[in-house]
Amino acid sequence: MNLFFKRAMIKYLFFLFAMLSLGTAFAQFPAAPGGQPKAIPGTDMDTSPKGNSKVSGFVVDSALTKAVEFASVALYSKATNKPVDGTVADDKGKFTLNRVAEGNYKLLITFIGYTAKTVDNVVVKKGEDLDLGVIKLSASTRTLQEVTVTGQRELIEEKVDRMVYNAEKDITAKGGDAGDILRKVPMLSVDLDGNVQLRGSSNVRVLINGKPSTIVAQSVADALKLIPSEMIKSVEVITSPSAKYDAEGSGGIINIITKKNTLQGLTLNIDSGVGNRGANLGLNGNYRRGKLGFSLNGFGRASYNVKNKNVNDQTSIVEGVQTLTNQTSTGMNQNLFGRYSLGMDYDISKTASLNGNISFGTRNGNNTQDLVTGRYRGGVMTGSDARHIDTKDFSNTVDANIDYTKTFKPQQELSISGQFSRNNRTNNYLAELMDGEGTIGSRQKNDNESYNQETTIQVDYQTPIGKTQLVEFGGKSIFRQVQSDYKYFVAPGENGAFITDTTRTNNQLNYDQNVMAGYATYQLSTKNKWYFKAGARYERTFINADFKVGFSSLDIPDYNNLVPSINISKSIGAGTLKWGYNLRLQRPGIQSLNPNVNIANPVNVSLGNPYLRPELTDNVEMSYSTSINKTYLNFTGFYRHTGNSIEQVRSNVRDIKQVFEGTAYGTVLNSVLEGVAADAIVTTSSNIGKQEVVGVNVFGNVSITPKISVGGGTDIMYSMLSNGSNTTLRASNSGFNVSGRFNLSISLKNSWAVQGFGFIRGRQIQLQGTQGGMAFYNLGVRKEFKDKKASLGLGLENFLNFNGFKVRNSFDSPAFSQRSVNTLYNTGVRVTFSYRIGKMSFDQPQRRRGKGVNNDDIKSGGEGDGGGQPQNQQPQNGTPGGNRPGGGRPGGQRN
Repeated sequence: MNLFFKRAMIKYLFFLFAMLSLGTAFAQFPAAPGGQPKAIPGTDMDTSPKGNSKVSGFVVDSALTKAVEFASVALYSKATNKPVDGTVADDKGKFTLNRVAEGNYKLLITFIGYTAKTVDNVVVKKGEDLDLGVIKLSASTRTLQEVTVTGQRELIEEKVDRMVYNAEKDITAKGGDAGDILRKVPMLSVDLDGNVQLRGSSNVRVLINGKPSTIVAQSVADALKLIPSEMIKSVEVITSPSAKYDAEGSGGIINIITKKNTLQGLTLNIDSGVGNRGANLGLNGNYRRGKLGFSLNGFGRASYNVKNKNVNDQTSIVEGVQTLTNQTSTGMNQNLFGRYSLGMDYDISKTASLNGNISFGTRNGNNTQDLVTGRYRGGVMTGSDARHIDTKDFSNTVDANIDYTKTFKPQQELSISGQFSRNNRTNNYLAELMDGEGTIGSRQKNDNESYNQETTIQVDYQTPIGKTQLVEFGGKSIFRQVQSDYKYFVAPGENGAFITDTTRTNNQLNYDQNVMAGYATYQLSTKNKWYFKAGARYERTFINADFKVGFSSLDIPDYNNLVPSINISKSIGAGTLKWGYNLRLQRPGIQSLNPNVNIANPVNVSLGNPYLRPELTDNVEMSYSTSINKTYLNFTGFYRHTGNSIEQVRSNVRDIKQVFEGTAYGTVLNSVLEGVAADAIVTTSSNIGKQEVVGVNVFGNVSITPKISVGGGTDIMYSMLSNGSNTTLRASNSGFNVSGRFNLSISLKNSWAVQGFGFIRGRQIQLQGTQGGMAFYNLGVRKEFKDKKASLGLGLENFLNFNGFKVRNSFDSPAFSQRSVNTLYNTGVRVTFSYRIGKMSFDQPQRRRGKGVNNDDIKSGGEGDGGGQPQNQQPQNGTPGGNRPGGGRPGGQRN
């Protein structure tokens, strides 16, 4: 009874508020003779002419297709342009005007948060009722000191420093993950492993609701698999970050905004799907009463039956004689992901709020590979072997944050945020070496236990100056600790006991990094629609790193960076011109730093370089966007220059040692590469490169009809890379990188919908060669039931590609050449089902999301780790059994 009474009171208060709003709307009506105000039309005191006809209809939200409860409805006479009647819609959006006289009218419908709607040419005939059917209201948008294109608001929004892709209506990715959504976003490309690039650069920082996570630092690709696509509200692509953001991320920042319900009531969403290569189950519950709200979310995703095949040929010159190595492999990947979070928000007062959240994530990867190797020297076969490799990659992550926000007046705000994040990881491989008859002759394994932890405190303050200016300033402290303990073992035969491999260096890397930062920005908007935003950020980085045994302590000095940024925009008619410049730095991640040698494939080994320094990148861009009728278009040109860039370098053992001869890292290489075959190709990282990229992005969206929309775009870039005077490695490389995307959305009758999407990316230019292109396409069909509370869908991925998709890679230097073909079997079909229980009611203004912590730094690659080299048995970049350095946290250093 108490719950019923509360609901009744809420509805009554809403109705009362609507009536007061309606009264306010009529407050401008002329007064009656004698100075007494006229009664509100539609009440008993109203003296307007009455008739015997009815006018009725339903008011709904145009985007969500749900009722707008208690909207105000006013009827105007077209002859006098004065209101003659009025009412309020009920909780189902229905309204009825009784006793309407014959005549010509227009109807005005208003409600807070929506743009007023006028229905013209309302003709009422004597004695006949008029049903206006469904009347749609559009949500109003008021953005201060930002440039927003609203012509295609449902898909794309342009702001002064970012592009916002609204992903809520995507059905092709139902049952998928965040990677499926990011493939649709202009300027982004996501490969088939989930690795992300922005305008051809993998040096991007990925945030979730404006906050970092150690699971993202560990591996962007794995983090994207933890986020269900149906939970994503929008994706922000920040190509020109202001000084408020951390200086890290030379390519830009990607901020994934998940859906957060701040309405009153209780809901529970259940999403599930099953297919030939994966399955998922998600639960999302929200409860809110008054000032306090809770959310509980859980999501699990399994991938299975993910096969791959690789053929790799490489030549190397050893002691003046050419050696040829041929490898073929087949692999199978099985992964289980899960993420669970509990959130709380509390309105302390009308001007202060408290937000907290704790999340737990888990990732279990079990991958196998069968690898056959043949060796030839001087054209004569010198031997062959086979090995079976099992990789176990398990991790657990916890993220906890609390945010306090205090608003003093519009745009004057103070926020204090704190966050703790930790990832524990076990990353091991076991290799069984077999002779020509398939008998196991020996075994070897590498165990890598690691953790990655960070604590952050952040304070931000902003205040307006007059009506056209805004000042922001703040500070942040980040404390990071990483530890990686790696060991190598060997054992004779199939069941022999493992003993320590004395030919390898068993060690523990301890790496601490503290970043202290402060920033200030200034914003100005003018009457003639100019908008300026400029600022600067200062960061000081402290590093303390060492090994437990063996090598001498890493002597890495602290370093300072001053990072400026400026963004300018100008509204010109229906279009907007934007200019931007920023200086960004890119610290190396832990995988690039950790010298744990991955030797699962003995002829393709990889390791990190603990002496890497950060790279600095100048970014310049100019764009024009416009909305013409139902068409949105954007054109962007950009230039990026990186000196001292961190690049992957490959060569044989002798030449890699020669490249770093006389350096501190050279001493490390001489030790850890002891015993590695002379013809093996070694992959590591170095500040050896200079990179320049010039490019253009073009994309658009067209609403052909209210139910059919088509979109797409292309990215064209020309990359120029060089490594200065170092002739041991390839000196330079250049070429075009081209990609494109296309999407189609159709709404059909009876709540049916169809969406299609296609993406293609050409070859990628690298310092020593090229990485092959890729393609991806899907088709989705969905049917909604029970007032859209339930839906059933079918998704098809690469459904014409039964023989697998082939990626061809090539790498060269004066000492070696490598050619590989990696075949990925990714044809998939899945059935999805979702159901929503409960109902939310809107009884307060939309709450402001807490500021949160934005640790948008660290050079992140697709295969990062939480503190140690991952053991990837799956072919990477044409390297069976190898892996790519790059990714993970913490940051790096300058010598």
